[in-house]
Amino acid sequence: MFGMSGGEIVIILLIVLVFFGSKSMPKIARTLGRGMRQIKDATQDIQRDIQDSVVDTESGIGNTVKDIKKPFEDMEKPISDISKPFKNIDQ
Repeated sequence: MFGMSGGEIVIILLIVLVFFGSKSMPKIARTLGRGMRQIKDATQDIQRDIQDSVVDTESGIGNTVKDIKKPFEDMEKPISDISKPFKNIDQ
């Protein structure tokens, strides 16, 4: 957890106990727990927003590519119809 070993966490808890006393430890733990939860929720929200932006961007790019390809695909059939007589000449 946060790159700390069990011994380091115990030392930190002992220091907090000395400074704040045993009566305020539960309140401090609750406050820290709430703070950690809020940070985790905020991080998840940010990740979700980034993922949504990526999906929106990808779909936008896909639609743009389709829009660019459509006129060329529409021209393909008339061009192949025009070139059919010339293909028969080579044979």
